[in-house]
Amino acid sequence: QVQLVESGGGLVQAGGSLTLSCAASGRSFSYYTMAWFRQAPGKEREFVAAISYTGGNTYYADSVKGRFTIPRDNAKNTVDLRVNNLKPEDTAVYYCAAKIYLSGQYVGQKNLYPYWGQGNQVTVSS
Repeated sequence: QVQLVESGGGLVQAGGSLTLSCAASGRSFSYYTMAWFRQAPGKEREFVAAISYTGGNTYYADSVKGRFTIPRDNAKNTVDLRVNNLKPEDTAVYYCAAKIYLSGQYVGQKNLYPYWGQGNQVTVSS
């Protein structure tokens, strides 16, 4: 089992940046594929980014490529989402998720992740 606690959301102006952090407790963090999803009001939860358990592979939704990065630190049991050049359409609740040994071809499938953080609001003003 792993517990996920997120931090770092808030209100940001368009074009701004922020970092969301996800701290994991429990054992064997380095075995988990980690991901970020987001859910805007009235919309389905959607995939944003993921990183393999080794950290060697990263995956991004087309809408965030070139603006978001997802570094992880297995020594500290953390994964971040660094977001740049924010747009109003990035406004959403952002969730950290974890799945042990998830293959890269499946990282965008939210139903495969058993562990989720509580969610953190990011609001981008125009």
